[in-house]
Amino acid sequence: MKSKLSFIIFFCLVSLCTFAQERYFPTADTWLRKDPSELLVDNVKLKNAIDFAISSESQANKNLKLAHYQSAFGREPFGFPIGPMKDRGSANGLVIYKGYIIAEWGDPSRVDLTFSVAKSILSTTVGLAVDKGLIKSEKDLVFPYMAPIIPYEPYKVLMNKSDHLTSEDVFELFDTEHNRKITWEHLLRQTSDWEGTLWGKPDWADRPLGNSSSWLDRERNEPGTVYKYNDTRVNVLALAAMNVWRKPLPIVLKEHVMDRIGASPTWRWTGYENSFVIIDGQIMQSVSGGSHWGGGMFISAFDQARFGYLTLNKGKWNGEQIISESWIEKSLSPTSVQTNYGFMNYFLNTDKKEIPEAPESAFFHLGAGVNMIYVDAENDLVIVTRWIDNNKKAELVEKVLNAIMK
Repeated sequence: MKSKLSFIIFFCLVSLCTFAQERYFPTADTWLRKDPSELLVDNVKLKNAIDFAISSESQANKNLKLAHYQSAFGREPFGFPIGPMKDRGSANGLVIYKGYIIAEWGDPSRVDLTFSVAKSILSTTVGLAVDKGLIKSEKDLVFPYMAPIIPYEPYKVLMNKSDHLTSEDVFELFDTEHNRKITWEHLLRQTSDWEGTLWGKPDWADRPLGNSSSWLDRERNEPGTVYKYNDTRVNVLALAAMNVWRKPLPIVLKEHVMDRIGASPTWRWTGYENSFVIIDGQIMQSVSGGSHWGGGMFISAFDQARFGYLTLNKGKWNGEQIISESWIEKSLSPTSVQTNYGFMNYFLNTDKKEIPEAPESAFFHLGAGVNMIYVDAENDLVIVTRWIDNNKKAELVEKVLNAIMK
């Protein structure tokens, strides 16, 4: 009896190891493709889904500078871009099923801005800092971690120093009574209501609400009580995270994530023309967590898919835990003040409101454009779709799901 039980345990362990080994992960140079029929996917329905994605391309101008000024963003106070932008490509994307590419359209290797998908990249760098103990807990207050910020302003050598005796040479991110109450989690969930101006963009000037007479002196919400999507505050988190790492976040991302998941060398993460600071005697650019004012993440659909596949696998890649599973779980946890949002920019399918035909456990990294990385562990599915009409993204997911549920 004892030997039989030992055999059963051994068999189960072997089965588990075999299953783990069978899980496919692409190498740095190759992502295997399979004919959909090999995975029992309906070819006709899948083709219809891809045709739908192509025909549903966004009608916004491909010149993103013009598109910016033609949108509400361009009409905001201080709404002018201060970071690099580039003309976008046509609709493109990928369908990854059970780890394999089963469909692609357009030019998925083209490098374009991904807008607020960069927020998911940013929150990942904070998660890595927590995993490595640089931040003890995301529930910690941020201000005890912060040193004075020393901006890099070479033009100041031309100034008359005596005219600036009363001007500060440094600035603080969390030196007000309100800002001292903000935790890392508040910033990650966009519930901080941080007050101030960063890189020439006041917090009140981003998607301003109500009457303009109240923009400057409105009452502040207690951190954690009100959700407000705000890129100035996202950029505050980026600068705070760089201060903790003491090196540029693109370097952190490359070393700890992108190289380890086999991403291409073509992605770039940028900040603004005025977002340079000095840390430890080095000039560093603080990156943008989106492309609201230009800058942000330039990346291909293939590299987006790798990041999406990493999050589908709970931060693990080919047996190596890149991001802790606990951080992914936290990123997918909602709050009562915004039930469809976790850590930025994890959008949740709470009560199936966003995508009715998808599992409630599905989520997506989302940015303007529309750029979307749909992640569905229940169906072992990742969809990257770029430059699709915002109102059509849910329908695209539904069509792909119908194809794989043959």
